[in-house]
Order: sequence, then C-alpha cells, then structure tokens
Amino acid sequence: MQTAAPRSCSASPTTRAPRFSGARRRSRRALHSPAGNSWTETGVDLGADGALGDAGDVPLGTSAADARTKIEESVRTLIESGGRPIVLGGDHSVTYPIVRAVRWFHPRLSILHFDAHPDLYPEFEGDRYSHACPFARIMEERLADRLVQVGIRTLTGAQRAQAERYGVEVIDMRAWVAGRRPALHEPVYVSIDIDAFDPAFAPGVSHREPGGLTVREVLTVLQGLSVPLVGADIVEFNPAQDPSGMTATLCAKLVKEVAGKMS
Repeated sequence: MQTAAPRSCSASPTTRAPRFSGARRRSRRALHSPAGNSWTETGVDLGADGALGDAGDVPLGTSAADARTKIEESVRTLIESGGRPIVLGGDHSVTYPIVRAVRWFHPRLSILHFDAHPDLYPEFEGDRYSHACPFARIMEERLADRLVQVGIRTLTGAQRAQAERYGVEVIDMRAWVAGRRPALHEPVYVSIDIDAFDPAFAPGVSHREPGGLTVREVLTVLQGLSVPLVGADIVEFNPAQDPSGMTATLCAKLVKEVAGKMS
C-alpha cells in the first residue's frame, strides 16, 4: 500500500510473500475501522480530500529481482506524481528499492530506522538482498547520508563491524533507556520494523525480541521530528501471529501518525 499527499502502497518480495499473506489487507481494514476515526493525535484530518490516498498493491512479477525493480519504479512514479510514499510490507527487503527511488529526489537524506535487528549483514543464507541485509545495500550504494537505528537489541559481532564500517549511529535499547535520542538535520525517511516494539505491544511478528520500545516512545519521536518526513515504510507484520488484531491496529496507528506528520 503506498500513501498520496502522502499516498500508500503495499509490497512484499515474492520469495517470502506467504509469511505475510493478508498483512496489507489487515492493516487497511484496521486503518478504516469504525472503531476509530480519521483524525491524528496532532489534529490532522486524514479524511479530508487529498490528505491520504491508497495507491494499491505493487505487481511484483515472478522473481525477487523483478520485485525490487517494480517496487522502485512504483515508488518513483508515486513521488513524481506529487505523493510521498508510506509503504506497507512485506518484509524488510522492500526498504532497499524504496530508498533507491526516494534518493533520486533528495540529494540530502537521512534514514531513521526502528528495529530490534540492524539488518546490516553483507549477505544472509546466500542472499545479498535478504530481509537481513537492506541497510548494508543502502549504505554501500550511498543512498543515505546518515543512518540512525533505534531499538536495536540483537547486534552480532558481524553486524557491529558493518555498523562501524558504514558509520551507522546505533541507539540500542540500553542507550535508549539511558536517555539517548536521535537528532536529525536532513530530510528523513523512516523505516519501521514492527519488531522494534516490545512483543507486549506487537505480538504479530515472526521474530519476537523482548525488551523493546513502547508505542508511545516511537510516536513521540515521530511527532517530534523537526525535519521534512519524505517517505516511510512499515514492515514485518505477520498476521498469522496476530490473532487478536492488536498488531494490525498498531500498523494502522503508525500509518495515521506518519501521514499526519507529512501533512
């Protein structure tokens, strides 16, 4: 799902799509649930004309390479038409082609990445474009000037070395609890892996990692951004692990507040 003025589109890499079957549908349903309304916490009415649109699902083709190409092309077309993308995954591998598209329009770009995992492996299980590798590809191609990661609590030795190699600013959970917060100075792209949140708030993920962020902590950071928010993705929601619908509701909340910040 991409979102317009903001506009939203959904994408999921073909190699892992079954795990996320229904994720975009469930998120859309929660976004339009009669249990809520169209207003954000900051007073933006997303029900107003042009405030939030749905660009539909990206047709991904028959291979992971085709999927990356189509995601990048779809996001670039969306931006050229005046929209700002909010992309619903799918796994985290979608972030790399999205950022490739966004970078065309922003010669200065920072990324604010919420996640339990840094996703910086050079390759994972033989795949350089795995969900565990997108930020390695982004940084080696210099698609972002800064990468700030928040909520990390699974940093391996290999990924620590990668973070040092690319100058990644890692605010792990120990640093977060100690009071460290991101400070951004360029237009920002926000990537939110749902497992950044403690599983108490978001059980509907495939890789639960206790000791994570609260919903309010992440919303406070998003609402406090003082630089332009030029795009975002919300990824790794697994509806098979979300029988209560709690995580779908969280995804919808994040779409609303991100879209409100873009308005």
